[in-house]
Amino acid sequence: MPTGSGKSLCYQIPSLVRQGTGIVVSPLIALMQDQVAALTQLGVRAAFLNSTLDADAARATERALLAGELDMLYVAPERLTTSRCLELLDRAQLALFAIDEAHCVSQWGHDFRPEYLQLSLLHERYPQIPRIALTATADPQTRTEIIARLGLGGARVFTSSFDRPNIRYTIVDKTDARAQLLRFIEDEHRGEAGIVYCLSRRKVDETAEWLQSKGVSALAYHAGMDTRSRTGHQARFQREEGLVMVATIAFGMGIDKPDVRFVAHLDLPKSVEGYYQETGRAGRDGASADAWMAYGLVDLVQQRRMIDMSDASDEYKRVSVAKLDALLGLCETAGCRRVRLLDYFGEASTPCGNCDTCLAPPETYDATSAAQKALSAIYRTGQRFGAVHLIDVLRGKAGPRITRWEHDKLSVFGIGEDVDETAWRGVFRQLVAMGFARVDHEAHGALRLTDASRPVLKGTQQVSMRRAVTRVRSTRRPLRSGSVPVADLSAADNTLLERLKAWRLTQSRTQSVPAFVILHDKTLAEIARQRPPDLTALHEIAGIGAAKLERYGAALVGIVGGRVGD
Repeated sequence: MPTGSGKSLCYQIPSLVRQGTGIVVSPLIALMQDQVAALTQLGVRAAFLNSTLDADAARATERALLAGELDMLYVAPERLTTSRCLELLDRAQLALFAIDEAHCVSQWGHDFRPEYLQLSLLHERYPQIPRIALTATADPQTRTEIIARLGLGGARVFTSSFDRPNIRYTIVDKTDARAQLLRFIEDEHRGEAGIVYCLSRRKVDETAEWLQSKGVSALAYHAGMDTRSRTGHQARFQREEGLVMVATIAFGMGIDKPDVRFVAHLDLPKSVEGYYQETGRAGRDGASADAWMAYGLVDLVQQRRMIDMSDASDEYKRVSVAKLDALLGLCETAGCRRVRLLDYFGEASTPCGNCDTCLAPPETYDATSAAQKALSAIYRTGQRFGAVHLIDVLRGKAGPRITRWEHDKLSVFGIGEDVDETAWRGVFRQLVAMGFARVDHEAHGALRLTDASRPVLKGTQQVSMRRAVTRVRSTRRPLRSGSVPVADLSAADNTLLERLKAWRLTQSRTQSVPAFVILHDKTLAEIARQRPPDLTALHEIAGIGAAKLERYGAALVGIVGGRVGD
């Protein structure tokens, strides 16, 4: 099931109705802490065991488990598989085992974690205890591996749609990525929470600092930071509104923040699964959100270099290249991006009307002549140069580097002067994506011809390409049923909403939990719209259950009635 669709209910409800405690295997401390905080707000007896607890707190949690006082206990896989923890579970009454983020067991996946391989012992040690594995990102190959490695051969498989219709996908040709990102944030998401992914720690720090200099409230997050700073930044992002987190992929899986309005990529992810997982952190509340990425040939060069230079096996490298090629196909498609994305996960769909290629369809053209010129330039220059140099040759720009190599005397010099630099970048990028050329990282990103280029050069194969277009901002902002656009509120309702948010912020700080754990934005917006006069009316609003009515009802009704809430 996709991110934010309610997978956790699949083990939370059984944990409540079955005898014993549900044991939830969760890979990240932040994730289990937020989930336990949210469950506790709802009156559920939940706890976690992880390294943040001191010895006394850990022993108290263990005693509560053995006394049958917990509905759910969250444990990291590396702790679960210790002899101490297993002996503890042997003495407890267990309702079920839930293995969250189960794609981590796949050695071919985008987020493999070796400790997940040890979870097969649950099948061997507790054969009578039900087990459920859950993930948002698993292509057919990964699903097969999850079943095999976790001993779930006799289990039923439930696969819902991978579609997140509230997310609009946009991939732009990279020119000046930081400036493009800033325009995107200022035009569409000023003052809203978002995540910006970069490939390197240095780029994370530089981008966060640059955004701050441009007036954007931005924080950095990567594994090279000291633990205190990293934890502090994550806590601020979770609890404050309107912050932009610039991060490596070390940040994300544990983020349960529902009001992230955009996820942006300044570098190409490694695979479609990685892209889907990361973009899925936007719009978990069901309201409209954006997945935006700037992509260029340099990204492909970088990713291929990382694959080729890794110490992984040849088979793993082959799979990694295939996954990267699938992502390139998504980036270069002239059709609906959502159709291409869902097809990767084995799901058929129709054009969505809510991605850049649907909202502003790219023009395709017969690029056979341009392809022949570009491939000839690669060949005539000795297959030793990257796209920047080759474009200068084609456009007839006789700089020092060109004249030193005497490339101004080649027959291809200047034959593409009628095509601008941006268009030529698109041609070379698509030639690589189509397999007519390849990047040689050992030759510093030089482009080389492949065997597939021969029919094109001989004129026996035509080539069709996408023409670069200026993306048009769409006014269509589709929402899921039940989501509340704040724009639909009156001025008076918005004033009330701000008072409700200020109250929630106070509660958040007092209880040291993220604001959304208190109440979601759309619940507050619905309160502002309906203005419930009493507890009975407040209880009718989605998101106000019995526990929250008892805990916050009087304060909320007081705020609606113009009285100060506690």
